[in-house]
Amino acid sequence: MTAPLSGITVVDFSQFLSGPYASLRLLDMGARVIKIENPHGGDLCRRHYVSDTRIKGDSTLFHAINRGKESIALDLKTTDGLNAARRLIARADVVIQNFRPGVIDRLGLSYEQVRDFKPDVVYGSISGYGDSGQWAALPGQDLLAQARSGLMWLSGNAADGPVPMGLPIADISAGACLTQGLLAALFRHARTGRGGHVQTSLLEALMDMQFEFLSTWLTNAETPPQRMEQGSAHGYLGAPYGVYACASGHLALAMTPLERLRDVLNLPDLIGDPFKDREKLRSQIADCLASRPAADWEKELGARGIWCARVLTWEEMRANGGEVVRQMLPPASPIRIEGKRPVPAPQGPVLNQHGAELRAEFSLG
Repeated sequence: MTAPLSGITVVDFSQFLSGPYASLRLLDMGARVIKIENPHGGDLCRRHYVSDTRIKGDSTLFHAINRGKESIALDLKTTDGLNAARRLIARADVVIQNFRPGVIDRLGLSYEQVRDFKPDVVYGSISGYGDSGQWAALPGQDLLAQARSGLMWLSGNAADGPVPMGLPIADISAGACLTQGLLAALFRHARTGRGGHVQTSLLEALMDMQFEFLSTWLTNAETPPQRMEQGSAHGYLGAPYGVYACASGHLALAMTPLERLRDVLNLPDLIGDPFKDREKLRSQIADCLASRPAADWEKELGARGIWCARVLTWEEMRANGGEVVRQMLPPASPIRIEGKRPVPAPQGPVLNQHGAELRAEFSLG
């Protein structure tokens, strides 16, 4: 298979997760990614992460998000470092950065500044909250973006406090958004030779994830969604949608007509409006499902056409998920092209691992 982005070179100035996730997705599709790191410790992600297993002194997260990339250490605050970065960019196709607003401008490598010497550059930027407005200068960090976006307020049960996602959803979703925009810009470049600036932010990515709810809210007299007392899973969907505690384990129930569920569960009193009466209906369903293990319910209800799934741990997912799960562990590209998935590199680079080779190849001095 010829990788779709074979021959594309990406110069990546980003660190932590959002930008490196975007360059990782491009790498998985065949691009060459040259990671620019500062010589004084490199990407902060190398050490700012709790990890039981460290590879060559770096966090496992760093290697997961930067596998297969090349590293060169450049001090962008020096003339030599800045000139080397510009020479790399001049021969690259894509530039990625996720500095705080204003930092890249002061370094002399903003889109406008790069465009002066490489007019057709495809340039990607990720910020926390955009480049203007009262939040622009605030720290662009995943947990804080979750808090400000409404996502944390929306998650969990009614009696719970704010519930953050247990993973960096803002970083990963922003990186995915940037990847989508960069691919579109590369397609336009291939057709017209024109470059461009692709921008997104943690806030925009999280708002996009909530587009269904936000659209409903704005067209429904601005009535906000309501979290359920127990098993809340969707603010606007009626009963039985949600997660139910069973005698052992939990069972998720998706969209199912009440009359169908009434017959299967033998609950003749399960009658009402799925939306107006959802708390009462869910309580009746919860009492019934609490009588047996989730695994039993999943087998029985699934066999009768009810959309349901037992809530699994990672270990259970790995044991039961089949070929797709096996291919994705350890984590790999979620995209298959012509039936094939890119084979991931085992780890990321040591700081400045490719510095000498890159300096020779690009005449960086």
